[in-house]
Amino acid sequence: MCELAADQTSNWLMVDPWEAIQPEYMPTALVLDHFEHEINEVLGGAERPDGSRVPVRISLLAGADLIQTMSTPGVWSQEDLNHILGRFGTFIVERSGTDIDDALANLQAWKDKIYVIQQLILNNVSSTKIRLFLRREMSVQYLIPAPVIEYIEQNGLYEEDGASSVDGKRKSKGENSGRASPAVGASSSSNS
Repeated sequence: MCELAADQTSNWLMVDPWEAIQPEYMPTALVLDHFEHEINEVLGGAERPDGSRVPVRISLLAGADLIQTMSTPGVWSQEDLNHILGRFGTFIVERSGTDIDDALANLQAWKDKIYVIQQLILNNVSSTKIRLFLRREMSVQYLIPAPVIEYIEQNGLYEEDGASSVDGKRKSKGENSGRASPAVGASSSSNS
């Protein structure tokens, strides 16, 4: 789904499928370690215009809602917080409905490696909200790329009851409203 979205919206973004193809859940710290190794050790970092290579700084990009879980005692292990925020740092995208000060309240030990990306244009779309809309049979057209909606429908993903009830209703009515019965989701970061 991420590849479909990136292909539709950008000529400079790419998606690496490594985390998604792992047979088991991969903790965020291990995902960051993997990309640090692959990019800086295997590839030798980034190539400059003069041909020299420099190390790439790997960081976690996350919504403020995810970062707020890091501030919630007992959700993330102290070891993982030290590894993720201390070694890699994070860029946080503000999210409507999440108080950034509250999200950062218990993360002051790593404040020098935490960067907030201010939300200058209100954008309240998140994978959680997309899944909620889909489960309530609400349209997600224009919220996510059409090929992603098609992929979700074709694969029956994230259906609450396992049945393709929305898809079946639409087919029986001959509708194509941009709804999908499942939800888009999968943040590349999850709590450890």
